Amino acid sequence: MITTLLVANRGEIACRIFRTCRALGIATVAVYSDADADALHVREADTAVRLPGAAPGDTYLRGDLVVAAALAAGADAVHPGYGFLSENAGFAAAVRDAGLVWVGPPVRAIELMASKTRAKELMAAAGVPLLAPVDPAAARAQDLPLLLKAASGGGGRGMRIVRELDSLESELTAAAAEALSAFGDGEVFAEPYVERGRHVEVQIMADAHDGVWALGTRDCSLQRRHQKVIEEAPAPGLDDGLRDRLHDAAVAAARAVGYRGAGTVEFLVTDDGRPYFLEMNTRLQVEHPVTEAVFGLDLVALQLRTAEGEPLPSAAPPHPAGHAVEARLYAEDPARDWQPQTGALLSLDVPDEPGVRLDTGYTGGDTIGVHYDPMIAKVIAHAPTRTEAVRLLARALERARVHGPVTNRDLLVRSLRHPDFVAARLDTGFYERHLKALTPAPEEAAVRLAAIAAALAEAARNTATPGVTRFGAWRNLPSQPRLRRYRSEPDGGEHEITYRTTRDGFAAPAEGVRVVSASPGRVTLETDGVTRHFDVHGHDDRRYVDTATGSYAFTALPRFTDPAERTEPGSLLAPMPGTVVRLAEGLAAGSAVEAGQPLIWLEAMKMEHRVLAPATGTLTALHAAPGLQVEVGALLAVVTDDASAPVEETA
Repeated sequence: MITTLLVANRGEIACRIFRTCRALGIATVAVYSDADADALHVREADTAVRLPGAAPGDTYLRGDLVVAAALAAGADAVHPGYGFLSENAGFAAAVRDAGLVWVGPPVRAIELMASKTRAKELMAAAGVPLLAPVDPAAARAQDLPLLLKAASGGGGRGMRIVRELDSLESELTAAAAEALSAFGDGEVFAEPYVERGRHVEVQIMADAHDGVWALGTRDCSLQRRHQKVIEEAPAPGLDDGLRDRLHDAAVAAARAVGYRGAGTVEFLVTDDGRPYFLEMNTRLQVEHPVTEAVFGLDLVALQLRTAEGEPLPSAAPPHPAGHAVEARLYAEDPARDWQPQTGALLSLDVPDEPGVRLDTGYTGGDTIGVHYDPMIAKVIAHAPTRTEAVRLLARALERARVHGPVTNRDLLVRSLRHPDFVAARLDTGFYERHLKALTPAPEEAAVRLAAIAAALAEAARNTATPGVTRFGAWRNLPSQPRLRRYRSEPDGGEHEITYRTTRDGFAAPAEGVRVVSASPGRVTLETDGVTRHFDVHGHDDRRYVDTATGSYAFTALPRFTDPAERTEPGSLLAPMPGTVVRLAEGLAAGSAVEAGQPLIWLEAMKMEHRVLAPATGTLTALHAAPGLQVEVGALLAVVTDDASAPVEETA
């Protein structure tokens, strides 16, 4: 019987596992890096053990340190969560060898499925349909496009789409480097890339008594950078025959390796309904809550039960009910190549409505750092029908208060309401086709109204009389106009708001706008006969304005523009905080470069990001070097098209 469980993970999944442990009366142990010393999962655990360092390779990927932490804290079991060491057979064996219960599949099953290449060989022998692998060294034009994939691990890391043979070698190098950094294994393989394929998976649960459940299907086709963004259960639009084939193949895969515990068998389904085995994830998936909602189960509780040697509760799983959809809230800017964002998460508040679930590793006041995945939370909605679940989730996200770094919240809402998603026309190319339409520039009139609300709330905050000032038949009195300036984030547009004080409060700052009420936290405006409410929150120089249909962020500016240092033309600035992992071969001050040429590679939140030459010319300054940690906006290099420009010495 498990009495004390160590979770060898962090963030959202650690908090989610702790929740089940509390319900079952199991004591909890967290591990944490120096960067996570004040993290929510540390605060929620009964005991916590420090892993010195910040980078994953020094902390959460050090299986020896995690096992030592479990023994030191008196734990008798270890749950790996997802990511990090969750599919590492050596770590699972070390846990077992230390006399601890491993809450996961047998070591042999992990070994067989840990390498996607070996897993495909095993599935081929079991008769599961596969995409034929392609030898990168022998690839020809007719083999394109190709998908490069890391043999170990998942989460989209180490994956690249190759559409031109000339880029194959460089993409192989990049994919291998990213895989080695994320999983400690740089093996990469290639297979045909299926355009407009659907990512459909089957959740399985198995015990040590020959019991195997196939817990329905999930569709995870909406992905960015090969990482899932929106998932749902059951996968819509599958006929009974295809669904049965997927279930049978998943059960066959589990039985072929003597599986036990929770796992997922992933398939690529072509637009003509042909399924191909992709991989088997020998762990709990990020998207497991949608299956829990539909089947009324706690998969973590079942993992603990089977780890203790108990059988599944029945020979067959419970009957599913309704539909569930999950959206991953990321700290990233979709309109700027999905750049991850960091900084203080000032507020995180999702409406507590029936059918809505929030899984997160953050609360307001926490900091989103550079070392780990940028996912802030998962928001899940469950309802009797798909239409109802999608609508409920979109509205919950729209009403959520998320203040701090830029997030993908607006993208999620628009995705859920996009005609293709509503009609269940799903495939992995959704964002490639629709990203521009899903990330439009904000409507100027709406931003202007939000800026007016921010200015009036700030003015109300500065008045001598606290409370709400209401306006009926107001009238202007002679007074000097007041001016406030804001820069909208992240687009950078500037707004000047002028208003006059009146006997009762403030005069309307724009034609056609009537101020109904204004207080430091809430402003109500009437435009064209429509009354709108604006909730305003200030944090230092930031102003966050939440409305019924959208949220806006502003930076308060001084009344007059201050002289600012100008960035030298051609400067390459760090687009995010991160670590320089490599430079283009031979790159040095004085090098000739081509426009669009990758010059510098940054690693941030486990993903590599390229910094490109802005123009064809000469590299006249280079301040970046492998291993250098940089903040957003740091000067990395300077490119000028003037070949005679003086060359700086490298710093």
